[in-house]
This record gives sequence, C-alpha cells and structure tokens, in this order.
Amino acid sequence: MQKKNWLILSHGFNMDGRASSLTITDKIPYLLDAGIKPHVFSAITGIKDARFPHKQFLAWGPAAFRFDFRHWIANQYGRGWFYKISTGLVSLVLAPFIALEKFFLGYSSQWSWAMPAYFHGLKLIRDGKVDLIYSTGGAWSAHLAGLWLKKKTGLPWILEIHDPLVIRQSPIDPGFDKPKNRDAQFRQYLEKQICKYADLAWWFTDGALHYAKVRNPNLNTPNNAHGFVILPGAEPPGGLSASKMHQYSEHLNLCHFGSLANDRSLSIILKALVPLFKKFPEARQKIRVHAYGAHLDPLTAEVVKSLKFEDILLAHGRLEKDPATGKSGRERVVEKMQSADVLILLHGNDEWCAEYIPSKLYDYLWTGRPIWGITHRNPQLDQMLLNRGAYLSPQSDPQAVALALERIWLDWKNQQLMEPKWLLVGVDQAVHNILAKVSKSLSSGTQKKD
Repeated sequence: MQKKNWLILSHGFNMDGRASSLTITDKIPYLLDAGIKPHVFSAITGIKDARFPHKQFLAWGPAAFRFDFRHWIANQYGRGWFYKISTGLVSLVLAPFIALEKFFLGYSSQWSWAMPAYFHGLKLIRDGKVDLIYSTGGAWSAHLAGLWLKKKTGLPWILEIHDPLVIRQSPIDPGFDKPKNRDAQFRQYLEKQICKYADLAWWFTDGALHYAKVRNPNLNTPNNAHGFVILPGAEPPGGLSASKMHQYSEHLNLCHFGSLANDRSLSIILKALVPLFKKFPEARQKIRVHAYGAHLDPLTAEVVKSLKFEDILLAHGRLEKDPATGKSGRERVVEKMQSADVLILLHGNDEWCAEYIPSKLYDYLWTGRPIWGITHRNPQLDQMLLNRGAYLSPQSDPQAVALALERIWLDWKNQQLMEPKWLLVGVDQAVHNILAKVSKSLSSGTQKKD
C-alpha cells in the first residue's frame, strides 16, 4: 500500500471514556506500526495527541461551540465553580443564536464542526500532505467534511459508521420514508451520499449493513462504495489487572457502565427484584445494583422511589480523572468492572437495536467477569454472548429477565457464577481488515473519480 498520509476526521478524538473516541484512538498504535502517517482533526473536547500532527478546531455554530466549550473548560479546570460560572455565562450569551440555528436548520449541535474540518483539510490536501481521507464518529459532521473533501479533491475516502445514520421505527420499516425531523432527513441524505461517493464504508453490525444495503441498492456495485462489517473491538483497557482474582463479598454486586435512558433503563432489573425478594427475602440485604457513567434515567429514578430501593440502586455518576492518583476515568472504570460480580449489558428496546452492539461489550470481555446481556432483536449480539458463556435475557420478556436474575442470585449464593469464555475481540483484527481492504481497493484502481 503506497498511500501512507491519512487525514483522520474525528470530532471526539481522545475524549476520555467516550465510545466514539475509543473506536478510533485504540486503532492509532496499529496504524502507526503499519507505517501510516496520520494528520488528525478533532474538536477541542479531547486531549491533544503529541505523537503526530493533531489539530483541534472550534465548531462554527453556536450550539456546537457551547458543547465544545463546556468540555474544554472541564478538561482545563475541572467542574468546579469556574466551570459553572463560565459555562453558564457562555450559555446565556449564545442562547438566542442557538435558538435561531435550531429554527432555521434543526440539525444536531455538532454539524457545524464540518466547516473548519473541511477548510483546513482542503489546505492540507492542496499542500500535498494527504493521500487518503478517513472519517469516523460519533458525530456525523466528520463524515460531512469527508464528503465535501472527497467531492472537491477526488482523493480516496474511507469511513466507519459508529451508529446507524438512519433510525428505523419498526421491524417492517427499512427507513425509506422521509422523516419529519430535519436532522434525520439530513442523515438520510448523508447516508445516500456516502454510499455513492465513498471508496470504502464499514458498519459495526450485520444488521446495520443489511439495512444500509436495503436503502441503498447501489452499495457494493461498480463506481459506488464497497460496504462491509468490522467489529470494532477494544484494547486491553488501562487499569486492567491480569493478576486480579475475583473474590465473593457480602453483596452480590450487579454493575452497569455507560449511559441510561428510558429506552435503556435499569428499571427492568429493579422490577425483577420484586418477585426475587418475595421468594428469597434474604436477597433484599445482599443485592446491590451499581450505575456508573451517567445520571439515572427518569424511569429508573421513578422505580427506585416507588419501590423504596434507594439502598439497592447506587448511582456513582461519571468517573473522571482522579487528580490524587493520576488515574484516568477509563482506568477507574476498569477497576470497578473487575470488582463486579456480574456486568450488566443493557441493549435497549428500540428498533435500532437490531443494528447496534453496545461498544461497552468489548471492554467487558477483557475483564473476565460474567456478563448479563438484556438484549433486543439482535441475533448477532445474542450469539456473541452465548459463545462467551453469558447470562442472556430478551428485553421484551420481563419473566425471562426475572428468571435470569434468580439464576444469578442462586449461582452467587453457591459461589458458582458462570465462568466467561476467554474469546476477546481486539482492535488488531479491525485494523488488519481495514488495511487489507484499503490496499486491495487502491491496488486495483477502483477508487472513484469525482
């Protein structure tokens, strides 16, 4: 492969603990080992990388500016009084401009980051410093900038779609209909442009690629994008201790890591505790459910209050860098993962679950702890969990969730929790596949000319 100078567009690059950041930052060491010379463009929300040219740009729109500013202040000064005062003032000043942006465009906040990424990328390309454009995310603004650069320069453009751009509403809805939401309309347009102009595009699940092909029959046809599936995997997280052995304690600790919402809620587990406590009253004093990484969703908070489970559900919030120990948020999270009795993997209950595998799964696999997957309409995810010796429940069946919880309780009491199988999904396989696809595409001369 001759083309080594890659422009990597990633809005959330080097943001501690963000899935869309880890997807690309975990690949960097393997790309460097392969001789790739990256130029990275990102927002100011992450930590600047000193190993290669890494430029951070403020978005040009008011909503994205507010978002980026908050994260930059938090990185620089923490979330104390200065953060609260400065971000409050900026939000107040920008409020009318954000309202106008929302009224006239209606796009998600980070869309405007595409503009500085495009103009600075174009200059870099004209200076002869870029052979290939690689967009990733997270925020679709990176793909929009990649599209503009591809159409302007004709350079090879490859991209990975972190989450489905088009959100289907039902099992029989392939996503053809024009959505009412203007952001969704634009994402639908962007997916069509990707399938037309990109040289290579990959999705993270079989379901996501399947529905993208249904909506875009030109995918994988001559003069259009070649689409395929790559499991992103994860590197052994910092803070992972190979020598750490699990020890049973006085509590059965069920731990969830990551964001929560009404459609991905711990309430399903809390409700399943009710019949368990009736059948095994002693479990009331032994089971604890821990939530790390996010505020409780409204549904979970409501169930905690109605069932008086304040002592059962322990919400720890987001784990940031610890200034006392120097440990990053990710390192602290991994320590907590390895201390868990069972790791909870909530999938959700929306139709788009058929196209989505929580990225947290790949981190979970490295910890060696049992996983309890509560999944929805995703055979690929179910099979991955079953192959690795996990507890598994369909989200749509509360009785099955209750039965799985009872099994976990009994296994824990007998100190016989399931031993997970050591079947990891590393990042090396993802990078190997990407490089092989790029090499084949460039050597065969199939990259499209605009």
